[in-house]
Amino acid sequence: MTDLSIPSSQSTPAVEGLWDQGLLRMEGDSYPENSFDFFSTVITWIEGFLTRTQRPLTLELRLIYMNTSSVKALMDIFEMLEEAHRQGRQVQVHWRYDPRNERVVEMAEDFREDCTFAFHIEADEADETRGAH
Repeated sequence: MTDLSIPSSQSTPAVEGLWDQGLLRMEGDSYPENSFDFFSTVITWIEGFLTRTQRPLTLELRLIYMNTSSVKALMDIFEMLEEAHRQGRQVQVHWRYDPRNERVVEMAEDFREDCTFAFHIEADEADETRGAH
């Protein structure tokens, strides 16, 4: 398996999967016309990583807006991470958010309630200072 790179578009987040680092990043808005098509590549990459390696996997998120089908895809991803965690794998999520976007932090907190693996939610300090000007 190799690294994964999907550039952002107006309706899809940028995705970067770094195989050797065990890191998957998603950043931006997510309301693709066909979420199944978009996220199937991401899910396949995660499945491959969890199947072919025993290394820790970190998911870094900086999502701004998600439509319902993107939320469902993210739930599927968290279920995969939860199952891997139950099997003894080290997985974690770092969800960074703009503190001005309360909907995102509420969504992240809702997701975290269903996860037993490490799930960090952190305000993006750069965004806080941006609003001060």
